Amino acid sequence: MLAILSPAKSLNTDLKVDRSNSATPQFLEQASDLVEIMRGFSPSDLASLMKLSDKLSALNAARYEEWTIDHKSSDLLPAIYAFNGDVYQGLDVKTLGSDALDRLTDRVRILSGLYGLLRPFDLIRPYRLEMGTKLKGHAISSLPDFWRARVTENLNRILNSAPLVNLASNEYSAAVDLKLISGPVISPVFKDLKNGEYKIISFYAKRARGLMARYMVESDAQTAADLLGFDYDGYAFSKAHSKPDAPCFIRDPESI
Repeated sequence: MLAILSPAKSLNTDLKVDRSNSATPQFLEQASDLVEIMRGFSPSDLASLMKLSDKLSALNAARYEEWTIDHKSSDLLPAIYAFNGDVYQGLDVKTLGSDALDRLTDRVRILSGLYGLLRPFDLIRPYRLEMGTKLKGHAISSLPDFWRARVTENLNRILNSAPLVNLASNEYSAAVDLKLISGPVISPVFKDLKNGEYKIISFYAKRARGLMARYMVESDAQTAADLLGFDYDGYAFSKAHSKPDAPCFIRDPESI
């Protein structure tokens, strides 16, 4: 069983972590091709393209200029520690035990606009390139189209017909041809009680995706049925709210 996650916009670049188990991203050549395209955009272009502030657009323009395909230097960031959004706060990798960390390496992958598909301890350079970014006028205009065949093939090699747990957003899961995944695809849904109804609330749902990935590696989940025991942060499986390929987990956040 393998889970896929979206990356995060925010990065933790001040890292003091063990890099002894780090690895090199698998699609560096393709990432380099994308960097060459991004170098053609001015800071104001990047601001418009990705809806960035002047400060962030200047920072990321500089990052693209400095980017190199060499991913063996000591200042690079292990992806699982570098991403710093709601999903990764739910996963909270720094508090995982050694057995869970070992399983994390084999059972979690991160989709990326720049790197395609990352293993947790792949070393990355700081970047900003969301999967939904439109590169009109270039040979590569759609990032999901650019990555889909490579990412899907890679996932199928890992899965060998085991279940894929889709914990990524729609924007990022578009880089996977889910119809061509060799095993079952399970897309958990997380709903919270608000105004008397169970609804998907973005902040809570993102964090819950990270919590589910944590549950998978801590509990050594092997099957779709194993996922139904997910009970972190007050969530519980609800058969009434679920579909066969979309188990739903509900909670009342005020009762926590």
